[in-house]
Amino acid sequence: MKIFVTGASGFIGSHLVEKLVLKGHKVKALVPYNTENSWGWIDSFNLKIKKKIDIISGDITDQNLILKETKKCDIIFHLAALISIPYSYKSPRSYMYTNIMGTLNILEAGKINKAKKIVITSTSEVYGSAQYIPIDEKHPLNAQSPYAASKIAADQIGLSYFKSFNLPVTIIRPFNTFGPRQSQRAAIPTIISQILNNNKHIKLGNLKSSRDFTLVHDTVDGFVKTINNKKCIGQVINLGTGSHFTIGETVRLISKILKKDIKIEIDKKRIRPSKSEVDRLLSNNSKSKKILNWKPKYSGKLGFYKALEITIDWFKEPKNLKLYKSDIYNV
Repeated sequence: MKIFVTGASGFIGSHLVEKLVLKGHKVKALVPYNTENSWGWIDSFNLKIKKKIDIISGDITDQNLILKETKKCDIIFHLAALISIPYSYKSPRSYMYTNIMGTLNILEAGKINKAKKIVITSTSEVYGSAQYIPIDEKHPLNAQSPYAASKIAADQIGLSYFKSFNLPVTIIRPFNTFGPRQSQRAAIPTIISQILNNNKHIKLGNLKSSRDFTLVHDTVDGFVKTINNKKCIGQVINLGTGSHFTIGETVRLISKILKKDIKIEIDKKRIRPSKSEVDRLLSNNSKSKKILNWKPKYSGKLGFYKALEITIDWFKEPKNLKLYKSDIYNV
C-alpha cells in the first residue's frame, strides 16, 4: 500500500510514519520545507527505517505540490496543521489558511488522483467544554478558540466532499494525545521537563481542567486500523480512553513516578481566556471499538500511570531532554 502522510515530521505524524514503515507500507512523507533541511522527528529514526521513507519537503498550502505528490498514492493520512491553541489567539489568520486551505488541497488532490481513502485528523477541541459526558460523535461542536474553529471547518469540508463527490473520507478525532516526542506546548511535556530539570517550583496554568489523555501509540493504532476498513468511510470517529484526569491529578502522578516533591506556581500567561477554556474532555469510544475494532491499551488510572512511565522514560534520555527549554513558556 502506498501511503502519503502530511505532518509527518511532527509528534503524532512521526509515530504514524514509523509504524507504517514497520508494517511494510511504502510511505511518502510531507515535511515542512526549511533551509536547515531538517526532517523534524524523522531525523531521529533508525537509519534502516529512514531509508525506506520518501521525504517530500514543502507546504500543505501549496496546491500544485500536493496534487503532484499524491499521484498514485492509495491512502492519504492528513495530519499537517497549526495546533497550538494559545498561538491561535495571536495568529488566527494563519490557522484558517493552513488548517482549512491545507485540508481543501488534500481533498481536491484526492478527488483528482482518485485516492482510495483520505483520513483527516480532527481534535477533541472541536467539542468545547463537555455539555454531557462521555462525549460521543453526536455532541454539538463548539469552537472556543480560533484553532478549534479552523478544525471544525476542515472536518466539515471533508464530510462535504464525502457527501458531494463520494470521496472516501474518514475523520479521526483524537483526544489529548501525549507521549514521546510531544512538544512542550502541551501540559504533560511541560510538567515532566520542568521537574527533570530540577525545578522545585513548576509553572502551570489551569489545574482544574480535565482531559482524556491518550498515549500516542494507541492513537496511531487507531489510524492504522482505518487501512482496508470500508466501514469507516464517511464516519467521524473518536479516539480516546474513556477516562479523564485533571492537570492537578496529572502533576501528582508524574511527581510520584519521579519521586520528586514540587510546588506549583500558577502562571497567568498560561491561562486561557475564561470563555475559551475547555473545562473537561472525556470520550465515548464505543464507535471506534465497533467500527475500527480499536481499544486503547492504556486506559483508566493504571493505564494512564503506565503511559506516563513510558513518556517519562523517553524524556529522561539526556539527548531528548536537552531539546526542551523548560524555563521558557512555549505557546
